Amino acid sequence: MQKLFIVLFITSTIISLSAQDRITGAPFATRSEVIAQNGMAATSQPLCTQVAIDILKKGGSATDAAIAANACLGLMEPTGNGIGGDLFAIVWDANSKQLHGLNASGRSPKSLTLEYFKENELDKIPSHGPLPVSVPGCVDGWFELHGKFGRLPMTEVLQPAIDYANDGFPVSELIAYYWGRSANFLSKFDGFSEIYMPEGKAPIKGDIFKNPALANTLSKIAKGGKDAFYKGDIARTIDRYMKAQGGFLSYEDMVSHTSEWVDPVSTNYRGYDVWELPPNGQGIAALQILNIMELYDVKTMGFDSPEYVHFFTEAKKIAFADRAKYYADPAFNDIPTDWLISKEYAQKRASEINPNRAARSVAAGTLKDGDTIYLTVADKDGNMVSLIQSNYRGMGSGMTPDGLGFILQDRGELFSLEEGHFNVYEPGKRPFHTIIPAFVTKDGKPYISFGLMGGAMQPQGHAQMVINMIDFDMNLQEAGDAPRISHGGSTQPTGGNMTNGGILNLESGFSYETIRGLMSKGHKVQFAKGIYGGYQAIMWDDERKVYFGASESRKDGMAAGY
Repeated sequence: MQKLFIVLFITSTIISLSAQDRITGAPFATRSEVIAQNGMAATSQPLCTQVAIDILKKGGSATDAAIAANACLGLMEPTGNGIGGDLFAIVWDANSKQLHGLNASGRSPKSLTLEYFKENELDKIPSHGPLPVSVPGCVDGWFELHGKFGRLPMTEVLQPAIDYANDGFPVSELIAYYWGRSANFLSKFDGFSEIYMPEGKAPIKGDIFKNPALANTLSKIAKGGKDAFYKGDIARTIDRYMKAQGGFLSYEDMVSHTSEWVDPVSTNYRGYDVWELPPNGQGIAALQILNIMELYDVKTMGFDSPEYVHFFTEAKKIAFADRAKYYADPAFNDIPTDWLISKEYAQKRASEINPNRAARSVAAGTLKDGDTIYLTVADKDGNMVSLIQSNYRGMGSGMTPDGLGFILQDRGELFSLEEGHFNVYEPGKRPFHTIIPAFVTKDGKPYISFGLMGGAMQPQGHAQMVINMIDFDMNLQEAGDAPRISHGGSTQPTGGNMTNGGILNLESGFSYETIRGLMSKGHKVQFAKGIYGGYQAIMWDDERKVYFGASESRKDGMAAGY
């Protein structure tokens, strides 16, 4: 009997991420889904989720609540986002019964040229400091969203973040962990320690953190609109600071910034329309992966099988080879998006996959490429917002303008310095972007608003969430908690090439038989512990007229409704 108990215990540990067995099925789910009728919010910080619900209860729209939550996350989770970064969103508008896409990413400084990098003998853009800084698009994104879909005044929408910044909040566990990891390195940059290392050190779990400088900045934005950020004292402070740091981002760059409303693009996966934003983001990589996977009987393979993981990884390699070559700012290139996400192209590329062997190198196709926060909110009228926002590389560039309370992003690092590359650095150009929101519709109706964080993991994760729910019949919570596949070492948007097939990272939860089967196919397998986190999701049940919400166990967040 004792031996039997040990075997069962080990088996339970292998197949489940749960802290304990659950009475109601869903072996990968750490908790039940949240279900509510009037509204739902899911973010990576519980206090920010509560702020979103409070805004909904005051009569705010899903967009108002999303902006309020994002402002709070910039304060409470500076390890992933803030008003010094960029923003992308997909919005389901219940009135027009349409999806709207917003690209609120910033452009490179107009006074910085490719020749500068050559003259200084740089073969890549540095990860931190003044050179990778591009225009922060977040605030303009807020006002674009609010102008179309907002109800409450921005003074009311931003007030919760202002209050928390002035009064303080307790830092949560995972955020404190990443904060501490970043602080020692970023403290060398002027202004960082004054804001983010009170008493000379990063806050730890449970410490009360205040940011009155950010409260002041948000108050100016709430009262003066986006012009207060892009044309007033804030922009002039950024200009002075960047010049003092030897940087190029200028007042003129700030003044000329604009966001862009774009049409989301989609593919149909087994009867469900999966929507992403077109480049300069990487969302269409998820659609490319899904198009290839649709050609296989994934359900019969089973979740924990070497066949499924192998075909998924090979499909990812193909999509990422195209990502490295073609994904860039469409204002500077003719991006073949329609062809890349077509079923015909998927069939052509799938024929290259060897079912028994991992590819060691994959070329881009012939035609006819951080940490982040993701949040989603839905309101009582059926509006749903899928929003993602980031500084890149966690806390960003380290550039912390005097007295403003936030860090500027380092998204410009993702430009290539290879002449002729689609994503080569040019003045006034948007860099390749990793952050992507997602949405699923069914028969023309809203179904799921979802996303997750994690750089190159994001399109891989999007595809896995869809496959988990559609092919493997997982519920909304279970789909996010199930162990993930992350293939790395493949082609990068800066022009690198995959070497020796890359590395296949698997979270705990896949069986040894699957791992052994993958290794026999030539995959180099490594193991990771919960590093692909950040999934949030809301599902609309049109029959019961209720929302389901999910927030995975890898981060500090939660879903809540009313």
